[in-house]
Amino acid sequence: MIKRLSLLFLFLPSFLLAQPKLEKPWMLGPFRKENAHNPILDAKASTTFECPVRKQTVRWEEKDVYNPAAVVRSNKVYLLYRAEDTVRRVGGTSRLGLAISTDGIHFKRMPKPVFYPNNDPMKTYEWEGGCEDPRVVESANGVYVMTYSAYDGDKARLCVATSHDMITWHKQGLAFGQADNGKYRNSWSKSGAIVCKRVGSRLVAQKINGKYWMYWGDQPQLRLAESDDLLHWTPLETSSGQPIVAAESRKGTHDVRLIEPGPYAMLTAKGILLIYNGMNDAKNGDVNLPEGAYAGGQLLFDAHNPARLLDRSETYFIKPDQPYEMQGQVNQVCFLEGMVPFQGRWFLYYGTADSKIGVATAKQ
Repeated sequence: MIKRLSLLFLFLPSFLLAQPKLEKPWMLGPFRKENAHNPILDAKASTTFECPVRKQTVRWEEKDVYNPAAVVRSNKVYLLYRAEDTVRRVGGTSRLGLAISTDGIHFKRMPKPVFYPNNDPMKTYEWEGGCEDPRVVESANGVYVMTYSAYDGDKARLCVATSHDMITWHKQGLAFGQADNGKYRNSWSKSGAIVCKRVGSRLVAQKINGKYWMYWGDQPQLRLAESDDLLHWTPLETSSGQPIVAAESRKGTHDVRLIEPGPYAMLTAKGILLIYNGMNDAKNGDVNLPEGAYAGGQLLFDAHNPARLLDRSETYFIKPDQPYEMQGQVNQVCFLEGMVPFQGRWFLYYGTADSKIGVATAKQ
């Protein structure tokens, strides 16, 4: 009998043998990289833009494209991605481009960025590093709410913008600009993942206990903020004035150096599920991952108390293992940032080595 089973195992199709298994039943996935199509977007030198700040023509996505947000609109995937030019000597200036797809994999780009530094009140925070790393959810009345990082070359600051069509955006200012008499105005902050609920193909911001909630930060501790209107946010603090810690990095794992939100946080039957990015330290972290590698994990929080961590994945469910993920502007990076339910599957979009964009899919 054992011999028969062994022979049967030998003749199983290779894709069945390679099926990944979910580590815990509440986790989303398993995800498979679309390696036949990845990377789905990369740098493009032929598109130009008249930069209102530089007052010159720039090849706005010539250097790198990565770290996208995604929404489903009119039965199409709208991908809002970070693009860098080569004009700024260190890193390039970041702007946000928009690409649209009917299948979630093949995208047609708009020729101009849809969000960028301008001669407006946000210029002091956005120039000349730019506008980085968008995450998008919808409000109950159909307004798109984007969190993004403004980078002035010294500090990243978490900001908010809104749109009715994903093309024309209105900058709403610093996410924490009014919190605690401006305490956070000049502090490093980024990566805001708002708690939402899936409504068909839409991801709609959801109040819990009368407040909207957002996980944020790129530190060894994951932080939490609340809001009444999705525009103005207040970080939760302890009685001593320190940010409340929602989750922490762990020794011996892929997230030993930092823990950073991926896409939105999503209410599920089991709790609030947050896909996140962890950064490795080969000495104190996961010895099977390279130094500085970014790999993805999952967290589960209490649906009635977003500060209460219920469970977490023991290890990563996605890691850099393709050439374009292992080598680029920053080596060894799969940075998860956009996800949508579309045509019966989850499409998880991620930056590869801070240079290109890939996608992984899973059954719903």
